[in-house]
Amino acid sequence: MRGVLRKLGFAEYGGDELALATVTCGALGWALCTLVHPLAALAALVPLSLVLWFFRDPKRAVPIEPNVLVAPADGTVMDVTELEETTFLKGRALRVGIFLSPLNVHVNRVPCEGEVAYLEARTGEFLPAYNPKAPERNTSQTLGLRQPDGERVLVKQITGVLARRIVCEAREGQHFFRGQRYGMIKFGSRTELYVPANGAYRVDVKKGERVVGGVTVLARRVAGPRPDEKVRGT
Repeated sequence: MRGVLRKLGFAEYGGDELALATVTCGALGWALCTLVHPLAALAALVPLSLVLWFFRDPKRAVPIEPNVLVAPADGTVMDVTELEETTFLKGRALRVGIFLSPLNVHVNRVPCEGEVAYLEARTGEFLPAYNPKAPERNTSQTLGLRQPDGERVLVKQITGVLARRIVCEAREGQHFFRGQRYGMIKFGSRTELYVPANGAYRVDVKKGERVVGGVTVLARRVAGPRPDEKVRGT
């Protein structure tokens, strides 16, 4: 079923919602056709179209340029901040926060090649994803990646007012290629990328920029080149 959804251009993580929407809207269309007018059944296409649009998952051409970190999600850059990251990077870090509206593609992709070295699911609040306090107080899922040469980066999925379910299918020890899918947040959210603030990375985006998951370069590694990194452009 998942393979079929991906071939059709839909997120493999949305099978239940897509099936429910299809059945519900089909029943609504039949009822409108029977009780009102045959053309009234077209009204059922509106909610179905919205669900189909939300769970779309277009293929992406992941950059093959070495030493770059790509956006883990579609959306708008809300902030680029230096702060203390105590869970995985354990030191000063640069955080790039991306806000995803309900109209964005919500599939998340890893920013670089690496092995999953850290996972943490945290239960919290459901503040609006654009709220400055959301990163610290909302329900979230943290994914720490260790690159082949040992360098670390972190990605965090954060819920919002409408986004109440985080899907993260990564497992500790699992190996990912740059741009590979690993989960999604359902119905509006925030996704963040953290890199060490030690001079090894240069952030190439600023607040207000629109980014495309798996495509837009968020940061470049300017120390310790890794020309052998593998990518997966799907």
